[in-house]
Amino acid sequence: MARQSESKLGLLAMTALVTGAIVGSGIFSLPQNMAEGAGAGAIIIAWIITFFGMLTLAKIFQWLSINRSDIDDGVYGYVREGFGDYLGFNAAWGYWISVWVGNVGYLVVIYSALGSFQAFDFFGDGSTFPAMICGIITLWVLHFFVLRGVQSATTLNIIVTIAKIIPILLFILLVALAFKIETFQIDFWGSPELGSVTSQVKNTMLYTVWVFLGIECATVYASRAQNMQVVSRATILGFLITITLLICVSLLSLGVVPQAELAGMKNPSMAQVLEFAVGPWGGVLINIGLIVSVGGALLAWTMISSEMLFLAARGSKNTAPSIFGKLNSKQVPANAMWLTNSLISLFLVINYVNDAGYNILIQLASSMALIPYLLCASFGLKLALKNKQHAVSLLLMTSIGSVYGLWLIYAGGLDYLLLSLLLYSCGLPFFFRSRKERGLSFLISPIEKVLAAMVIGGALTALYLILSGTLSL
Repeated sequence: MARQSESKLGLLAMTALVTGAIVGSGIFSLPQNMAEGAGAGAIIIAWIITFFGMLTLAKIFQWLSINRSDIDDGVYGYVREGFGDYLGFNAAWGYWISVWVGNVGYLVVIYSALGSFQAFDFFGDGSTFPAMICGIITLWVLHFFVLRGVQSATTLNIIVTIAKIIPILLFILLVALAFKIETFQIDFWGSPELGSVTSQVKNTMLYTVWVFLGIECATVYASRAQNMQVVSRATILGFLITITLLICVSLLSLGVVPQAELAGMKNPSMAQVLEFAVGPWGGVLINIGLIVSVGGALLAWTMISSEMLFLAARGSKNTAPSIFGKLNSKQVPANAMWLTNSLISLFLVINYVNDAGYNILIQLASSMALIPYLLCASFGLKLALKNKQHAVSLLLMTSIGSVYGLWLIYAGGLDYLLLSLLLYSCGLPFFFRSRKERGLSFLISPIEKVLAAMVIGGALTALYLILSGTLSL
């Protein structure tokens, strides 16, 4: 179904969408997340790797948005164009799952923040029964709001994004004033229990991916932007704003609370750090800021998650069932939203039953995004190699992006890779259904058959390890 005429999104709206998507719950839990497995020295190295790696990915998305402006469906479109329908579908499927699993984490941490207030202590760590029920209610209120139209949702997102940056900037200022170099230097290279510096850096990688999920979301909404220049500028502006905030929050916290103590804090750890620095009112401020921030991120990601499934299902070359490629009268992919939010509700129940917790949810969400990121960088490299001029800067940028994508998968570890393949395998019936709708054979090339077999093999291995108790959420 073709899009009807609609108001296009400008630079402010698109930059707010990128910034609002990235600055969610991750930054508020970042001090504990990073300190959990690494000392200050390793964290600095991790941020250097992340800066260049994510900058490279941002530049690749920027370059693709300008030089392949004919592709207006973001991550999914780039991978499908570069590597065919099957990998294109998997990029959309993996990204889609990453987003909605992340939304489960957002709902958990919102009610964890509320649980820090005495009047709402029954919410506990966000995984209690009242938190689950209220999380489901919150989700469906947002669901019906977004169904009213993307333009009204993005207008609210601009306001929320500005509102949530304010407490983060105040945190940075107050913690900078309380910063002590002696505290920062305690176990600078990590205690022996944390292992080697390389191991410590690896331990932080899924968290750095989590806090940067959304760097590509301007390309996901490219078809709704005023032009591709807006998409390009919003991607880089969003990256520069967020990397500055993230590094400041992470490193300055280590100068207020020693690494070992920071690692043991309850999330959202930013609240406890500021409470340590200025007193109880600091914790209250950050928890309120988190609720606003995560509410805004949840709004942004509620829009983005359904959009990705819609992109894979629209048009005559769909790789997901066409039912998810339909828009309602407000130009919102309603069917995709109903499936997405139903699965989020199911995972909220599973999280309550298993008490999986926020950290595990966000690492699973991050691991699902790794393969789409790698494939997008590889598409950029493929185009660079085909470029007749063979610009050195383009080849270098896309090569670094591809190596960074491989490094992230390695650093994420085998457990999360196997869990990811289990979730990827669940997409096969959807892909086969779309092929049947188009009157095509399930898989075309021998490479696609090998890749599908690898996904199924990994999924069966994961299932066996889960049933034997070796692998779990």
